[in-house]
Amino acid sequence: MKEKQNHLWWQEGIIYQIYPRSFQDSNGDGVGDLKGIITRLDYIKNLGIDAVWISPIYPSPMADFGYDISDYTGIHPLFGSLADFDVLLKEIHNRGMKLILDLVPNHTSDQHPWFLESRSSRDNPKRNWYIWKDPGPDHSPPNNWLAAFGGSAWEWDEKTQQYYYHAFLKEQPDLNWRNPEVQKAMLNVMKFWLDKGVDGFRVDVMWHMIKDDQFRDNPVNPTYQQHMATYDQLLPVFSTDQPEVHKIVRMMRDLLDQYDERMMIGEIYLPIQKLVTYYGAERKGAHLPFNFQLLTLPWDATQIALAIAEYENALPEHGWPNWVLGNHDQPRVASRLGSEQARVAAMLLLTLRGTPTIYYGDEIGLKDVPIPVEEIQDPQGLNMPDKNLSRDPARTPMQWDASTNAGFSTTKPWLRVDRNYTRQNVEALRNNETSIYNLYAKLIALRKKESSLSVGSYTPVYSDHQMIAYIRKAEGSPAFLIILNLTHRPCYFRQKQTSYTGTIVVSTSPELEGTAVEGTISLSGDEGIIIKLKEN
Repeated sequence: MKEKQNHLWWQEGIIYQIYPRSFQDSNGDGVGDLKGIITRLDYIKNLGIDAVWISPIYPSPMADFGYDISDYTGIHPLFGSLADFDVLLKEIHNRGMKLILDLVPNHTSDQHPWFLESRSSRDNPKRNWYIWKDPGPDHSPPNNWLAAFGGSAWEWDEKTQQYYYHAFLKEQPDLNWRNPEVQKAMLNVMKFWLDKGVDGFRVDVMWHMIKDDQFRDNPVNPTYQQHMATYDQLLPVFSTDQPEVHKIVRMMRDLLDQYDERMMIGEIYLPIQKLVTYYGAERKGAHLPFNFQLLTLPWDATQIALAIAEYENALPEHGWPNWVLGNHDQPRVASRLGSEQARVAAMLLLTLRGTPTIYYGDEIGLKDVPIPVEEIQDPQGLNMPDKNLSRDPARTPMQWDASTNAGFSTTKPWLRVDRNYTRQNVEALRNNETSIYNLYAKLIALRKKESSLSVGSYTPVYSDHQMIAYIRKAEGSPAFLIILNLTHRPCYFRQKQTSYTGTIVVSTSPELEGTAVEGTISLSGDEGIIIKLKEN
């Protein structure tokens, strides 16, 4: 393993995702904004974060809360102005942090000038910028492809008598990435932001960007169950993850490589063996194809230990790993696993090899907030109301203090805050030595101090149906043994062939910190420890 100084910022660092509507409102309209983020940068810096990723802030009709973009080189007035963005970027850089922007290249808003032109007539020069098809027999859609937010992925256009394809909402028509003019236009968008000084992009639904050129029907999913989204009735064999997508990702990477130390994250929900292909030939694809296993796998020690091993083995040579516990599309980690296991999960996230991404609020243990039916805003929840699939509960405002609306806004927030905000907030948890916030702070500080934990090798030691144990080690730095109990019952790490001795430096139970360990190590339920091993 290389020495620490040979690693780039996105390898050593920790990424923090901000959902801008919900982080901090500066102007009293109930919606977070760029000036609000600026006022909280010291909080982010003091936590030990290296890079801030901001979900979309571009002009948008907000059919999908910013993932339907009508102007790729502007800022939605709700969030501020380009001048505000320039100040935000400067202030982030002044604090030694990086800024990662969300890029949504798969689809635009149906109000984007490109699409307005495209749908104006069949012979418009931008007609082929989107995916238009003649109807099938009996006026039916061109094939059986489904939209992720419910219903057919094809929308009939009465004026031009053709269907257009939308992988998500009908207000989000997919661009035709096989068209060189589209490729050039989107690379110019990237260049606009790179020239401003943005440090990287998180590329939305990267695996969707190219579709089967024959538009063959997707096969039926034999494991579909009624509680699942209707999209899952079919396997998206022909509508996603086509071989040609890697040429597009390579184009994006080639542009990034013309700048100094810029990077690209790919949002990709695929099995590991397919996911790692997005590193690209000669590692000229995405720097970090997002690894969502900790979001999607059952919280089972045996399965997670196996998944870590498979991921490590599947990585291309010199491919850098990454791990994610939460994001704006998934239930929060404390709701999935419970408050106690969320602490163990934090220790796992911040001690595994690779770049960790923290979703805002996870560091204070935020849970999904129940949103009454009449207050649901997420289209995924509105379009499939009987399936409880709304993403609103995981997007609620950050809870800063015990003041009105948790210090997020002086007026009613766009989504309600949790009723527990007077006791579960940054200010209260900072002052509680045993809080999850202070656990995160200790884990991050230790990771930054010890190169073994930020860039060291990963060696599995033991796993069973309750626990995972592994060692992190970098050359010239002490080794660390991490033992995590992923269950509520006590477990025992019994040392046999190798004898590990050392001192517990961080624990989910602070009482253990400073304790020397050797021989059999006992862990309570919901407990994790980091042991600094004695040098032999």
